[in-house]
Amino acid sequence: MPDVAIAGFAKAPNVRETPGTTNGVEMLVPIFAEVFAQTGLSKKDIGFWCSGSSDYLAGRAFSFIAAVDAIGAFPPIHESHVEMDAAWALYEAWLKIKMGEVETALVYGFGKSSAGRLRRVLALQLDPYVVTPLWPDSISIAGIQARLGLEAGIWSEKDLAEVAARGTGKDVAELLDTPYFADPLRRHDIAPITDGAAVIILSTVERARDIVERPAVITGIEHRVDSPVLGARDLTRSPSTEAAAKALDLDGADLAELHAPFTHQELILRTALGLGDGVKINPSGGALAANPMFSAGLARIGEAAVRIHRGESRKAVAHATSGPALQQNLVTVLEAR
Repeated sequence: MPDVAIAGFAKAPNVRETPGTTNGVEMLVPIFAEVFAQTGLSKKDIGFWCSGSSDYLAGRAFSFIAAVDAIGAFPPIHESHVEMDAAWALYEAWLKIKMGEVETALVYGFGKSSAGRLRRVLALQLDPYVVTPLWPDSISIAGIQARLGLEAGIWSEKDLAEVAARGTGKDVAELLDTPYFADPLRRHDIAPITDGAAVIILSTVERARDIVERPAVITGIEHRVDSPVLGARDLTRSPSTEAAAKALDLDGADLAELHAPFTHQELILRTALGLGDGVKINPSGGALAANPMFSAGLARIGEAAVRIHRGESRKAVAHATSGPALQQNLVTVLEAR
């Protein structure tokens, strides 16, 4: 089976609110043009297209079909979609290339969180019979998770503030002096509501060498799922991330892009992945800087790949999550070869 590499990455500006429709077209057209200019490819060079988004977030059925307008469906294209973060669309495209069905693939994800009440929309991913009818919002669930860790002595509020301080440049004491938003979480502990999109071009390593000087080769990719029943698992750990990490070779990683929408979740992920002090965490700012739904996980993979393209990393770990309280997790290892 051929090795697969990331040859290009682009993302839309991450903003609190965008005008226009919820089908992503306005955000996608410019970044498609950007990634094609970056790689020298065109639409006719892409063998497979795969997207990640959510009809619930868009507030319309089959919103991903409308997003195909950004591609153009004629001449006929080979296209697929996942109803979750586009990191899982990347997994599908990676398999297509590994199986020899295509040589190149373009993966994209988009989300317009500002169109609705995100905290309420995300309750729809909970158990539809006994939990969703109670409408527990995503921030409150994360607050329960953070509280469990605090009471168990696994982390402190100072630990959470130190995670936020790295991205904001603010003093830890200053952050700890701010009011709670959802006790024990303060605003700096919570990812901002963000509209955005991201796109990645995958290809065989041989083709990637013609596109970029230092391809980011995917040497491993694993995803695992924990129980959706919040009371059936230890929320202070991420067993699915731990299982994915055990199936991969993370030794020698010098950089990690972690999809952690809350400060305490970064601490959970660092432990689950066994990342030491020598690993640079989220040089892009991570989800705490911008968290566009359904493309933030794909962006973590793209941001890690860019560091390899630039020669800033030789081996990087990229993580994406989906579901409440780190329920589903995908881990990708990228290397410069």
